[in-house]
Amino acid sequence: MLPALHTDAPLPLSIEQLWVYPIKSCAGVRLASAELLPTGLQWDRTWMVVDQRGEFVSQRELPRMALVRPRFRMGQLELQAPGMLSLYLALDAAEAPCKVRVWDDELDAYDMGDVAAQWFDDFLLAGRPELDLRLRLVRFDPDCVRPSDVHWTGGIQAPNTFSDGYPLLLLSAAALDELNERRRLLGQEVLGVERFRPNLLLGGLQAHDEDRLDELRFPIAAGAGAPAEVWLQPVKPCARCSIPDVDPATGIEQGDAVATLLQSYRQDRRLLGAVTFGMNAIVRQGAGLKLTQGLPGFGRWADW
Repeated sequence: MLPALHTDAPLPLSIEQLWVYPIKSCAGVRLASAELLPTGLQWDRTWMVVDQRGEFVSQRELPRMALVRPRFRMGQLELQAPGMLSLYLALDAAEAPCKVRVWDDELDAYDMGDVAAQWFDDFLLAGRPELDLRLRLVRFDPDCVRPSDVHWTGGIQAPNTFSDGYPLLLLSAAALDELNERRRLLGQEVLGVERFRPNLLLGGLQAHDEDRLDELRFPIAAGAGAPAEVWLQPVKPCARCSIPDVDPATGIEQGDAVATLLQSYRQDRRLLGAVTFGMNAIVRQGAGLKLTQGLPGFGRWADW
């Protein structure tokens, strides 16, 4: 599909799906609405699994993390996994302070205690003694300030929690459709959006229009009909690793078919040829407002 012609006219779009991932690299939760914070959607990447050194672990090392399914229930976060009793976490619970690392960032966090640690050990490390790991579950310290890379934000201070580096990940539904059409032509099964872990799946765009947008705006009626607006700014293409090749239904990495296909048409010169799919975005305006599934908005093209 050819990209839309760039004009000064706003480009209509909408939020088809809203997702949060309460525990980094575990399954997501699809929501009808979510409060927007400066760090992204509320509860997104608020918790994280770390090893005995405080280094985060992900589906790259432990693909069974895809089978840890959170849900919000009666003011708690309930975690379910095959063969395990549910683990319940109070949304405001935190125990001992600790230090953890996400990529190059050392951050303040709170350990969630021995019961949570044992639950993750029992599920994720079963049958894997060769890994020589001990796992802990930690919660982000809300007083910690973790900024996005100002090289990509243009100097704007944009805070994050435990995300890979930016508050939000945007993906057009058309980009996923195009990938699946390519897979169909190769005789491969259709993939769900869960493989790519966006926060906002956007409708009304052509494939990868999100790569070329400078801003997205969503007018919202807030409090007694007062006008308000959410303003999001895409800042950096999302480089892809092996996680999209992990089957979210089985927690098994299925070769490299997804990565190989993306490599054939999604090498991005902005990241020196790295494979990208989706755009990282920051929150410019609208913290405290709620985004909802189906919410209409518009985008504007980047000036390049």
